[in-house]
Amino acid sequence: MNHNAVDFLNTLSGKKIALCGIGKSNLYLIELFKKYGASVVACDKRDEETLGENAALARKAGAELSLGENYLELHDIDILFRTPGMRFYMDELNKFRSEGVVVTSEMEMFFELCPCKIIAVTGSDGKTTTTTIISELLKKEGFNVYLGGNIGTPLLPQIESITKDDIAVVELSSFQLISMRESPDIAVVTNLAPNHLDIHKDMQEYIDSKKNIVLHQSAFGKAVLNLDNDIANGFESDCRGKVEKFSRREKVGSGAYCDENGCIFHSENGNTIPVMNISDIKIPGLHNVENYLAAISAVWGMVSVETIIKTAREFGGVEHRAEFVREVNGVKYYNDSIASSPTRTALGTLSLYDFKIILIAGGYDKHIPYEPLGPVINDKVKLLILMGATAPKIEEAVRNAENFDSSEIKIINVKNMEEAVATAAKYAESGDIVSMSPASASFDLYKNFDERGKHFKSVVNNL
Repeated sequence: MNHNAVDFLNTLSGKKIALCGIGKSNLYLIELFKKYGASVVACDKRDEETLGENAALARKAGAELSLGENYLELHDIDILFRTPGMRFYMDELNKFRSEGVVVTSEMEMFFELCPCKIIAVTGSDGKTTTTTIISELLKKEGFNVYLGGNIGTPLLPQIESITKDDIAVVELSSFQLISMRESPDIAVVTNLAPNHLDIHKDMQEYIDSKKNIVLHQSAFGKAVLNLDNDIANGFESDCRGKVEKFSRREKVGSGAYCDENGCIFHSENGNTIPVMNISDIKIPGLHNVENYLAAISAVWGMVSVETIIKTAREFGGVEHRAEFVREVNGVKYYNDSIASSPTRTALGTLSLYDFKIILIAGGYDKHIPYEPLGPVINDKVKLLILMGATAPKIEEAVRNAENFDSSEIKIINVKNMEEAVATAAKYAESGDIVSMSPASASFDLYKNFDERGKHFKSVVNNL
């Protein structure tokens, strides 16, 4: 029993709490806060019909509903929990702050109340897989692990049962980090590249948000930074505790690295220990080598080399990340819906094959540049199928690249996923790879990458 958390939750009795966003996470929080005597208002810009079952579940759990365009017209609120998708500096939230309302988030409160060691991962790409690998390594070593944040089950509703001997492994987005004033015991930054510029006012705000993962560490904390990524590596000057680097390209003094023969080592205090070969890693792609280097650096000293090797050989990856769907007429279909940025598609799917593939791409526009993706697509793709708001940007990047050759790549624009898969099936020949790796967010046609990936798999499975 986490007595400190229980003591705090008891102080919520009689308070009025607003929870923004009626989704899975907040449904759990309604139950938690009601249990301790708070009254809860569940707020959402969507109407009751759109929310469907979630609205009914929120009401059943004891929450009052505030829905529609005026969902933030609230009175006598003591505490407001913003959802990560809300702009931190939006006028309505600033108004609440000026009126003395406590504006916080699930993850901020979790960090304040958590009694155990927290390992947190952020980055533009690779953070979910890295977070999952860290969790798998610790679980195989025998630790009791709570996995959450942007992944897994909401953590704050479990706070009563977390003890000091457990480990929390958390994935954090820039939207969560922007308001964080506590940092984890071990912080991992996989990489940083332009992303979410539709929400952040500029690239600097995005970087500054991510930097909160290390800014508030004590001298006893540890930061794991990507030596091969200039922005992530640049966080070192803001770190107070121990810093470990990881690199796929060069040897590091403290941290994990890979040599030219594919051997992975860990260095610390002048000692270099061989860990494994990249051939031991079951999930494909050089980006996943980097994910393992980051994870090894994070858990070094807590997990044995034997456990690291065993996990690498057995762990099959996370859904929607270069996930094999099925083979039809000799053509293999892969779901890489998680690739919501150009760098994710370039370093992920397009790095996996030494022959040209069929790529389905495009989606919601986060106002990030696509020019660097153009040359990579020309090198790696023979048929480019585009849909969504970013389709014109991706096509322009491909056609304007110096290596563009109209005889080497065919570009087809489609309206939806069904048409995209049908087009791929029409042109594909036995031995081809078809990968849905959008290089874009999903919000134009889908609620999230999970819904997009599941729809793609459904369409492919119905071929």
